[in-house]
Amino acid sequence: MISTEVSAGQHSYRVLIGPGVLDTVADAIQQKLSPSPCAIISDTNVAPLFADKIQKSLTPAGFEPTLITIPAGEKSKTLEQAGTLCGQMLRQGLDRQSFVIGLGGGVIGDLSGFVAAIFQRKIPHVQIPTTLLAMVDSSIGGKTGVNTSAGKNLLGAFHQPTLVIDDVEVLKRLPSRELSQGFAEIVKHAIIADAEMFRQLSRHRGIDLNKVDFAPLVLRNVEIKARMIANDERDRNGERALLNFGHTIGHAIERAADYCKILHGEAVSLGMVAACSVSMKKAGLAKEDRNEIVNLLQKFQLPTRLPTNFPRQKIFDALKFDKKFEHGQIRFVVTPKIGSANLSRDVTMEDIGAAVDKL
Repeated sequence: MISTEVSAGQHSYRVLIGPGVLDTVADAIQQKLSPSPCAIISDTNVAPLFADKIQKSLTPAGFEPTLITIPAGEKSKTLEQAGTLCGQMLRQGLDRQSFVIGLGGGVIGDLSGFVAAIFQRKIPHVQIPTTLLAMVDSSIGGKTGVNTSAGKNLLGAFHQPTLVIDDVEVLKRLPSRELSQGFAEIVKHAIIADAEMFRQLSRHRGIDLNKVDFAPLVLRNVEIKARMIANDERDRNGERALLNFGHTIGHAIERAADYCKILHGEAVSLGMVAACSVSMKKAGLAKEDRNEIVNLLQKFQLPTRLPTNFPRQKIFDALKFDKKFEHGQIRFVVTPKIGSANLSRDVTMEDIGAAVDKL
């Protein structure tokens, strides 16, 4: 098992990474939290696979776990669902001494974290991500939230987890498409902060569970994100904003696809391709670098072009709700070369439109 520390503002927490970490989940949680009633929030895909193991680990240790299962998918990430979860927790007798475990992918992590942030004015949150994307990205940093009809993650709170448990063995259960979308965030980290990791990824022939050593890969990405949020927990000075490379257009694509036809990582992949087009115009990104990025995304079976009949106008309709716009001004992340990124206020809607047209 590998252990690393994440610091964000005045908060710090451990991330435990390795095969079989779920077997010691009660021991890990006991080091941070006293035995008490807790809610395990999971979804219909994940709960049947892992919830029973976690409950059987927690109960003998004096915890009183209640499993609450919601329908799998982005459409469950709503304010209404958060309210329903809070109601179920109250009926089960949870109180201010309780805590929440989020068992699942990014949707569950965001939703369970939001519930923990608002229940009884904040209770602890333990993240147990079961997807590659959640391990390397969404479980780290304390951003929680739900979607609205206007856009993604427009309601939320900063609530750092108390503990993150990454059991890389669970990745063997992932469908190939789900595994691929996790590599979108890994490629993003490489583009904005780690040229050496980009070169290492480029040497991969693709996704092969038998050849990828996921524990050190997850660790490296956790450390990249942790470093970028350490001095910008609440996304105020622009350092954390660099993690949004590809996300401005990516989130708009997700909304245009009604959160069901394109996965988050797939939308981010498309968003990064568009961001590369903007970067060539506004940041001097070399065409060779852009092509290397596109090739790497394709190597991990990620989309780099929109379907022909995609409702592109809906992308532009969604952009105006993006949280990264301030007073109507666009804050857009560009990359001048692989391994670095910066925030630009010189990007126009026309630039974004031209980049989307090329997808």
